[in-house]
Amino acid sequence: MLFRDRHQAGERLAERLRRIAPAEAIVVALPRGGVPVGEVIARELGLPLDVILVRKVGAPMQPELAVAAVTDGEKMRLTVNEDIKAELGLSDSDIEALANKQLREIERRRAVYYAESAPLPLKEKTVIVVDDGVATGATANAALRLIRQHEPTRLILALPVAPAETISELERHADEIVCLSTPHPFRAVGAHYVDFDQVSDHEVVEALRRNREETMRGQGSVPGGARS
Repeated sequence: MLFRDRHQAGERLAERLRRIAPAEAIVVALPRGGVPVGEVIARELGLPLDVILVRKVGAPMQPELAVAAVTDGEKMRLTVNEDIKAELGLSDSDIEALANKQLREIERRRAVYYAESAPLPLKEKTVIVVDDGVATGATANAALRLIRQHEPTRLILALPVAPAETISELERHADEIVCLSTPHPFRAVGAHYVDFDQVSDHEVVEALRRNREETMRGQGSVPGGARS
């Protein structure tokens, strides 16, 4: 399956999610590429949109190859791809050093994305986690684990494209996975899109702003509050 762009991927996912998205659901996108997909889903289903601050830890000399992913809740949490770690001969300290660099980027993004609003509460919500596709699944895995700590009622992962073997691994961490395409052999995520331009911080901020305005019009109040 070839997607025209992230917008079309979001439309197709929204159709699949209509049957399982209750009124108390929230869409949480992985920035930056997952945000345009998530914004369409949130708009089509009338749901609030937020982001989850997780970063891929790229291998030395191969930054697109995810050796781990990092989140920064109460303490740094690393989700390591043990196969790639072993293949490259990396030590725990090597990966921690690489992860610390990504933590600085997470802090920068937090300052930008939440300059005008607080993260939305996830407790007792159906949380739909969205990305524009996954390869190794390290970043999605880390995001699911972090969100699970917030005690959602249900955790759904929605993806346009991913390898079947990655989906099998991620099923351990989500209550349900909706994936539109599991091609074999799997190429890079961007190979499954006609338009796969980079998404900027400005586009992420604007997507969150538009969703807040839409939610405010729909509910008569501003959604939000500190994450519990």
